[in-house]
Amino acid sequence: MARARGANAVMAAAFETTYGTPPVAGYKKLPFVSSALGDEQNLIASDLLGLGREPLPPSRDVVNNEGDVVVPVDLRNFGYWLKLLLGIPTSVDNAGVFTHTFVSGALTLPSMSIEVGMPEVPSYGMNFGVRANSMRIQLQRSGLLNATMSLVAQGETRTTTSGAASPSEAAIERFSQFMGEIKRNGTALGQIVSAELMYSNNLDKVEVIRPDGRIEDADPAMVSVTGNVAVRFADTVLLDQAVNGTACELSFGWTIGADKSLLFTLHEVYLPRPKLPITGPGGVQATFAFQSAKDPSLQKTLTAALVNDVSAY
Repeated sequence: MARARGANAVMAAAFETTYGTPPVAGYKKLPFVSSALGDEQNLIASDLLGLGREPLPPSRDVVNNEGDVVVPVDLRNFGYWLKLLLGIPTSVDNAGVFTHTFVSGALTLPSMSIEVGMPEVPSYGMNFGVRANSMRIQLQRSGLLNATMSLVAQGETRTTTSGAASPSEAAIERFSQFMGEIKRNGTALGQIVSAELMYSNNLDKVEVIRPDGRIEDADPAMVSVTGNVAVRFADTVLLDQAVNGTACELSFGWTIGADKSLLFTLHEVYLPRPKLPITGPGGVQATFAFQSAKDPSLQKTLTAALVNDVSAY
C-alpha cells in the first residue's frame, strides 16, 4: 500500500457559480507550500449518569472546515487568491500586458472549490464553499515570499478519484523578498528591517441548524487592513507622523521586470506612537503597528495591482 506524501500532493481550484457547488470544469492547478483545509468533526463526551462508571459512546459535534493555506506570491497564480480575497478585478490590456486591479470593500465576494489530492492512496478531498477570510504577507531582507491565506469552507467530500479532471497549469514565476520595496507617499522608505501586511474580510460564519452540521455561508464583515513596519531609528519621519496623528499612503511592491509586478497600496495609513527601546550596544529599532482606513476621496482602503500576461481572472 502506497503512503501519501506531500511532495506528490496536488491542489486544484475553480470558482463556483453557486456557493457550495463544485464546478464540473475550469479547474486550475495551483502551487502551494502547505494546506490545513479539510472537514473536522469533534466528539462530545456523554454526560449521562446512573449507568455505572464505564463511559457511554460519545456524540458527534458540528462539522468545521477552516484552515490556513500557505501559497507562493507569484506572477500568475497569485491572482486567483487575490480574486478570492478581494473580488473580481478590473483588467486592462496594453499590447498583451495585462494590469489587474483589485479593490478592497466589495459587497459580495466569490467562493471557490479547492481539491487537495493525494494520488498514492488514492484520496481526493474536494473542499466546497471556500471563502478567503484573511491574507498575511511577511516582508524581510531575504528568503522566500509567501502568503498565508486563512480560508473558511462549507464542507468537504472525499473520494478516490479526482473531481478536477485535467486542471490547466500556469508557469510559475515567483516574486522574491529581495525584489521588494516599501514607499511612503510615493517615496522609497529607507531603514526598513522587516514588515508585515495583513488584510482581513472578518468573515461572519452563518451557523444555522442544518441536518448535515455545516455552516450556511460566511458573510464578509468590516474590512481590516493592518500590519507593522520595523525600522532602524535614523530619522523622525514616521515618529513625527505618529505624534501628529496624520495619515500617509504606504505601498508594498515587488517587481520582476518592466511588465511583471505586484503592488499593494494602502491609501490612508495611521501610525501609533511607539517606544524606542535600547536593548544593547547595537542599533535602535522602532516598530510601528499601523492601521489603515478608507480614503474619503477614493472611497477605498486598499488597491492591489498585478501586472502580468494573464488575460483575465
